[in-house]
Amino acid sequence: MNFGDVVFQLLMFIFMFGIFAVVFFLVRSLLSKNPQSQKDNEIEKKLDRIIELLEQDKK
Repeated sequence: MNFGDVVFQLLMFIFMFGIFAVVFFLVRSLLSKNPQSQKDNEIEKKLDRIIELLEQDKK
């Protein structure tokens, strides 16, 4: 085995690892978006409620 074969093997290993990493992070980000939007909705409702209470205090 010569030096070129070793370099090629290492590059292919890094390439395959990169593909798996991209798929993993893509799936993870797609799965985590749903709970994040639910948290955003809950925070938005709480802020709306606080704004309503503040407006009632002004009156």
